[in-house]
Amino acid sequence: MSSYQLKNNRITTGLAAAMAILFLVPSCGNRNKATDSPEAPEVTEPVVETHLTAAQNYLTETIGKEYASGEICIAYQDYIDVDESNPEDIQVWGDFWVENYNVVGDTLMFVSGGNHCGKMHVKKDPEGHFAVQGFDAVSDGSNYLPTAKVIFGDKFEEFQKAYSDDKGREEVRKKAVSEYVHANKLPVKYYKDYGWPAVRIPAWEE
Repeated sequence: MSSYQLKNNRITTGLAAAMAILFLVPSCGNRNKATDSPEAPEVTEPVVETHLTAAQNYLTETIGKEYASGEICIAYQDYIDVDESNPEDIQVWGDFWVENYNVVGDTLMFVSGGNHCGKMHVKKDPEGHFAVQGFDAVSDGSNYLPTAKVIFGDKFEEFQKAYSDDKGREEVRKKAVSEYVHANKLPVKYYKDYGWPAVRIPAWEE
């Protein structure tokens, strides 16, 4: 498990560009106002469960809580491959990221987080719900290379290529932050890592 306090970039490949941000953690707030007439209830699109939303839930609800807490948590990833042949054990290979932020003025200030490379095991139950049952994580330090080769197998070269794409990784991060801000109507314009200049959050594009 890698954590960081300085700026880290994020990765993207062809599959990641399509799947990078499928589920975001909502923020809570009191939006009630006194009016002369009752407001119509806000209609939200239901989240369709998949193995990908299960992976996002695991990142935010399990791994994200291992770090110093922040006001919001944003998770995103580069999916290397998915094997859905066995609904009892859907295998999802990727480089997974989770980050905690605080809102300070018009800026999301990075608090904690890091990346977690490996393979998630997701189960689909008879009711159609998905949940992560296990995570084969790549080790740190001198064990990184041997464990990555075992976990990714014939997908190792694709993983290494994606993992080394710093520029693409940062673009995935920008898109994830932009979607979160848009979905939760946050009054922020930038995100910032400790010791680095603030980065303008791009406008969200559907």
